[in-house]
Amino acid sequence: MAVVVACGLAMVAQSSTGDGSPAPSPSSSSTQTPAEQPAEHPSTSQLQPVVVPPAPGKHPAPSTNGQQSSTQEDESVTTIVKTVNEVNVVFTVTDKHGRYVKDLKKEDFKVVDDAKPAEEIKDFRNQTDLPLQVGLLVDASNSVRDRFKFEQESAIEFLNQTIRPRYDNAFIVGFDVTPEVTQDFTDNTEHLSRGVRALRPGGGTAMFDALYFSCRDKLLKAPRSGPVRRAIILLSDGDDNQSHVTREEAIEMAQRAEVIVYTISTNISGTKGKGDKVLERIADATGGHAFFPFQIREVANAFAEIQEELRSQYQLSYKPADFKTDGHYRTIEIVAMDHKNLHVRSRRGYFAPAR
Repeated sequence: MAVVVACGLAMVAQSSTGDGSPAPSPSSSSTQTPAEQPAEHPSTSQLQPVVVPPAPGKHPAPSTNGQQSSTQEDESVTTIVKTVNEVNVVFTVTDKHGRYVKDLKKEDFKVVDDAKPAEEIKDFRNQTDLPLQVGLLVDASNSVRDRFKFEQESAIEFLNQTIRPRYDNAFIVGFDVTPEVTQDFTDNTEHLSRGVRALRPGGGTAMFDALYFSCRDKLLKAPRSGPVRRAIILLSDGDDNQSHVTREEAIEMAQRAEVIVYTISTNISGTKGKGDKVLERIADATGGHAFFPFQIREVANAFAEIQEELRSQYQLSYKPADFKTDGHYRTIEIVAMDHKNLHVRSRRGYFAPAR
C-alpha cells in the first residue's frame, strides 16, 4: 500500500489570503471582501506530497489487462494530514524615551493569544537583518500637490539607504482614483528612483483600494525562499473619497498578508484631522507607526526612523492555546515581563485558517 503524507502549517501569522483574483476595480461598485475569499497559506503552497513505497509483499494486485485497476489504485493510497499550529510575529520594543531596545531575550516576553497565554514560544530571534519586501505607496491626488516634490526626494533617499542589492526588493505604487505601479519589484535603486519620479499628482483619492491591491496582488504573491519582513510605507493625507473597499477591508488584507504598514501624513495644517486618525488606525492595527511631519523637513526624519525600526525588530513564533481552525480573528498581545517602562508594538491579531 502506498502512503501519501501531506504535512503543512495550519496557520503562519495571518497568512490566510484571498483567492488571487484581480484587485478591486475602481470602476466596479461590487467588491469581494477578504472575509468572503477562501483561505490560502503561502507557507504551505509549495509543499509536495511525500510518497512512501509500499511495504515488502504488499504490492497491489494487477488487473486482468496488466494495469492496476482504478478501484485498486484508490484503495492503495492513504492520505495522512498533520496540522501544526504556529504563529509568527515581528515586533519592536522601545523604552520610555522612544529608543529601540535590541538586547532582550526569549525569557523577557510573555505572549497572550486570544486572551489566553500561549502554550509555548517555539522560536525567538533578534531580527535585525531579514530580507525586506517593501512597497512604497504615494498619494498622487490633488490634495497633496503642495509638497509632492519634496516627498518624492525623501522617499528616494529612504530607498537608497534601505534597499540592499541582491537582498531586498521594493516596488512603487502611485494612486489617485486607481493604483498605478510605476516600478515593480526590484533591488535596483536607480529603477526605484525613476519609479518615484514618474509619479504625477492629480485626481481623487482611493487609498484603501491602493493598500488592498498592494498587499494582495504584490506582497502576498511575491516569492520568498525563507523568512522575510514585509512592509508598506504609505504617504497620504488619509482622506479617501474613491475606494471600493473599506478601511477595515484594507486593514484585514494587510493582516492576512503579514504586512506592517507605516504611514506618513501629508497634512500640513498643523493639527491632526480626520484623515490622520485613519492613518493612525491602519498603522496601529498592523504593528506599524504613524508619523505626522507637519513641517516639510520632518518628512525625511520620518523615513529615517522607519529605516531604523526595520533593522531593530524581534521575531518570535509560538503555539496558541485552545486553537481552532474556524476562520475567526484572534488577538495578540506581547508583554515585556519585569520591564514596566518598555513598550512592545506588534500587530494586534491574525485570522485563523478556516477548515
